[in-house]
Amino acid sequence: MNKVDKELEQFQADLLQSVREMKRKHGARVTNVAPTEASVARSKVGMSQSEFAVLLGVSVRTFQDWEQGRRNPTGAAQTLLRVAAKHPEALLDIQTSA
Repeated sequence: MNKVDKELEQFQADLLQSVREMKRKHGARVTNVAPTEASVARSKVGMSQSEFAVLLGVSVRTFQDWEQGRRNPTGAAQTLLRVAAKHPEALLDIQTSA
């Protein structure tokens, strides 16, 4: 049996296994991800990542790391995110007056 035939046979076996799991009602795994404080704050303010990063005075990459939970904001940035989450209008007011 050549390599292509072996791969095809493995694919068929995997597909058959998937169908059996579906019939037993074993659906795909679901992973629930809790939103970070940064993503909640940005969502409430209604800005893109780049707009919100500029408003906070950080790089887009840093903000993305906060949103994705790879890093945590500290100090003033963390406080500002809390303010944004509870009072998004405050940050919008800062943006329009800047």
